[in-house]
Amino acid sequence: MEKNLDKLYYSIGEVAKMFDVNTSLIRFWEKEFDIIKPQKNKKGNRMFTQKDVDNFHLIFNLVKEQGYTLQGAKEKLSISGDKYEKNIEIIKRLKKVRSFLMELRETLN
Repeated sequence: MEKNLDKLYYSIGEVAKMFDVNTSLIRFWEKEFDIIKPQKNKKGNRMFTQKDVDNFHLIFNLVKEQGYTLQGAKEKLSISGDKYEKNIEIIKRLKKVRSFLMELRETLN
């Protein structure tokens, strides 16, 4: 779930893979949450920006990791969106550190 600064757009399959979910969930969240606004190409394929991916991080954390309902997640985002975005950045960094430590532990065993 790292940022790829070279990439401007992500396909729906790439986004689904980042979060280990089905593409149908990505489409569903797109309809449910106003903060997700992918562009569409001539074929109608969704092209998500890094901002969309960051917003998916927010939604994923609230719904899948903290157990909020969709309505609860919408309310949480509307009340404290900026504050919550900073917390998500911290969570992403901590997960990266945890992953590194787990790999290190495996190599030492």
